[in-house]
Amino acid sequence: MGEKKSKLVEIKTKPTEASVTDFINAVPDEQKRKDSFVLLEMMKAATGEEPVLWSSSIIGFGNKRYKSPTTGREVDWLLIGFSPRKANLSLYLSIAIKEQAVALEKLGKHKTGVGCLYINKLDDVDLKVLERMIATSLKQK
Repeated sequence: MGEKKSKLVEIKTKPTEASVTDFINAVPDEQKRKDSFVLLEMMKAATGEEPVLWSSSIIGFGNKRYKSPTTGREVDWLLIGFSPRKANLSLYLSIAIKEQAVALEKLGKHKTGVGCLYINKLDDVDLKVLERMIATSLKQK
């Protein structure tokens, strides 16, 4: 079976010129706002990249072209990022999150999705474990 042909797909979620700081300052929940600034600095230090607001609610660092092994479609996406959602902080770590099973056991209170980590507040987790998970995801480019 041959390799699928690549086709760059344009998605709705794209980098913007909007201010990340203004976006975070507009988050209504004070705890999420404080946690967002902590995540901002943590991811900035890990990537060496400046944060960019993607669409209207995702703060991303760096970018990468992802190719679907099944369809061959490609999308431009952030390397890592997060979003202060109403229900939780959603972290996009660009890894198969389940591969982080050992770290997840030590992390603290969280939920996971395919490539996302959901945290209610940073006080619920071990920040050193989270920093290691971020570093690991960046090594798995």
